[in-house]
Amino acid sequence: MTSDLRRQLILSAAKRCFARNGFAGTTTKSVAAAAAISEGLLFKHFPTKSALYAEILAEECEADPHLAHLLGQEPSTATLVELVLGMVRHFMRITDVPDEQEAQRLRLMTTSHLDDGEFARLLYAKVGDLIGPVFTASLDRAVAAGEASRIGSEPLNLFWFAHHTVLMAALARLPAVPCLSYGNAADLERQLCEFILRGIGLNETATASYLDREMSPDPGQPLIAEGA
Repeated sequence: MTSDLRRQLILSAAKRCFARNGFAGTTTKSVAAAAAISEGLLFKHFPTKSALYAEILAEECEADPHLAHLLGQEPSTATLVELVLGMVRHFMRITDVPDEQEAQRLRLMTTSHLDDGEFARLLYAKVGDLIGPVFTASLDRAVAAGEASRIGSEPLNLFWFAHHTVLMAALARLPAVPCLSYGNAADLERQLCEFILRGIGLNETATASYLDREMSPDPGQPLIAEGA
C-alpha cells in the first residue's frame, strides 16, 4: 500500500472515531485499531492526536465549496470583503450548528491556547497556508486600486487580527447564557465586518459599497476553521 493511500485510510478511520467519541474521547490507539494498523505506523504519518485532528479539519476546510469558490477568485477588493464576511458569518453562526461540532472545535482551540498550544499552532499554520495568500494578494490589489491604505509592514498579521476578533466574539457567545449580548445577529455581522475592514485599511466608501453588495442577498459563508 502506498504511503498516500495509507494516510487517507488513517484519516478516514480517524474521522469516524472523532465523530463518534469527540477529540477527548478518541485515542491514537483506537484510531490505529480502526485503521487496522499498528500505533507505531500511525505515528509515522501523524506524530500526535492533535496533528491528526488538525489535518482532518484542514481537509474539511479545503473541501468546503464556498471556500473553494473564494480561493479560486482573482485577488481583489471584492474578494477581500467576501473573505472577511465569510469568516465573520462562520464564527458568528457556530452556536446555530445543531450537532455542536463547531462549538466543540472552538472549545478545543481555546483550551489549546491555555495548554501546550500544539493544536492551535498546527491549525493556524494550515489556515495561514490556505487562506493567507489570497488575503494578502487581495489586500495588495485594494491598496493599488486606492480603496485601502497600507497598515503596518506585515499584512498577514492583519488577517490574524481579524481572525482573533471573530474568534473571541464567538467565544463570548458560546455558553448557553452568552457572556455578552451583542444584539441583533444581522447587525452584529455587519458591524464586525465594518470594524475589521476599517482595521485592515479599507476606506469608508469601499467598505460600505462592497458590504452592501455582498450582504444582500446572503451569498453563503465559506468555512474558516477555528484556527479559523
